[in-house]
Parts: sequence; structure tokens; C-alpha cells
Amino acid sequence: MRIGLFIRGMPFSTFVKGLPFFLKNYYEVKKQAGQTKRDFPFGKFHPCLSERFQESGVASGHYFHQDLLIANKIFKNNPVKHVDIGSRVDGFVAHVASFREIEVFDIRTLKMEMQNIRFQQVDMMDKFLRLTDYCDSVSCLHALEHFGLGRYGDKVDYNGHLMGWENIYRLLKKLQELRNR
Repeated sequence: MRIGLFIRGMPFSTFVKGLPFFLKNYYEVKKQAGQTKRDFPFGKFHPCLSERFQESGVASGHYFHQDLLIANKIFKNNPVKHVDIGSRVDGFVAHVASFREIEVFDIRTLKMEMQNIRFQQVDMMDKFLRLTDYCDSVSCLHALEHFGLGRYGDKVDYNGHLMGWENIYRLLKKLQELRNR
């Protein structure tokens, strides 16, 4: 176990490294504010000390790379109707919605409306789900393995992932039907 000294949740070394930059910039802003009409008052002191040393974003991990890879495949394939099941709206779904419409099925609700995202609350473990031959492209990124665990308000079902898999298969138009388009 690593034990270290932290100040307000940040490593002490980051605090020591960032404080001089913060203070210098803070006093410069205050000086400039005194020379002009002040559009906003200075409030509480909230030093942000670590951003100077961070990269411009987190572009790592398999979720990030998976989202971009699959969104790129959808872009290249240009399906008539793409449905996503349970993937992150603030990740993969947003990538796809930036260039095309995407329909999202999730057992959870989504109250926000967004351009290019059509949402339906759907239980993919419902054995009576009647969405056969619904779309020609489907994605389900890191979601199917959670079906039936009860984590998202779904019913606990040991075989939930299998029922979900069957319903996903039924959603897809059959190859012969696609060739006839």
C-alpha cells in the first residue's frame, strides 16, 4: 500500500509544484482587474493546481479506443438504421451522433433529448420483445455482460445475457433481405 501526504485530495508534490504558478497567475489577474472595470467580483479562493501538468484529455484505455474504432466502422459502413444497446451516451453514442442518427435502446431512462439520438426504453431481456428485422446495424459495447445482474434496474436473471443475445440477433435484418435492397 502506498501512503502519501495529500492536501485536499491532491498529492503534496502536486500542491508544492503548482502553488507558485497559481499564486503568480492569481495576483496578475487581480492586478489586471484593478486596472479595468470589474465585470465579476472575486469570490472564494479555489486553487486549481494540477491542470498545468496534465495532458489535454484522457485518450487511453480500451473504452476510448473501442468507441472510436466502432464509430469509425459505422461511418464507413453507413447502415440505413443503426441501433445501439446500452452503450455510454457520453462516449460511443456521442461519437456516432456527431455524424449520423443513432437509435439507443436501454433499460434505463434518458430524459435529455439530443440531436441525432433517438431513445427507446427497452428491456432486451424481454422474451416477448417484437422487434424482428428492425435494423441493419447494431452495437452493444460493454453492456450485454451486465444483463440480468440487476445493476441497472433490470430483473436478476442468470441467463439474462443469453436472452439479450437472442433479441439482439432478432433485431438484425437477415443477410438475404439486405442483399435485396
